[in-house]
Amino acid sequence: MSNLSCPCGSAQYSQCCQPLHLGQKKAETAEQLMKSRYSAFAKQEITYIVATTALGQQQALDVEAIAEWSKSNQWLKLDVVQAKEKLDKNHAQVEFKAHFHDGQQTQIHHEVSHFVYHAGQWYFLDPTTDQQVTMKQPCICGSTKKFKQCCAQFL
Repeated sequence: MSNLSCPCGSAQYSQCCQPLHLGQKKAETAEQLMKSRYSAFAKQEITYIVATTALGQQQALDVEAIAEWSKSNQWLKLDVVQAKEKLDKNHAQVEFKAHFHDGQQTQIHHEVSHFVYHAGQWYFLDPTTDQQVTMKQPCICGSTKKFKQCCAQFL
């Protein structure tokens, strides 16, 4: 089964996203992380989705809703529209279209996602978490910077 095509469309799953899902390696770019997260939705690797979300946002995720969305859709393909790997020293942006079938019709989820590089790893900045973070609090990514000086502009 691991020699099947990767849901992200880049290569065989065993050579592409599976090593990331298993924790054997880390995403080298924001685009690679985004692709591996798409594959994680397709493969129902919910632990990976949580672990690759910004550290300060992980506890605010609705894990049950994420798991249900992952399971209830047939993931068809991923199109990366554009990747900007250097918005600044630690942030990147990836625009993509995730094609899926929701049981009734084919849908396209079009998103511009932001990512932060912290402590040698890329993380997704989730704009949907319900958090009350003030601009003067420590950043959600785990850096020593204040939120307003780090990730605030990307959420």
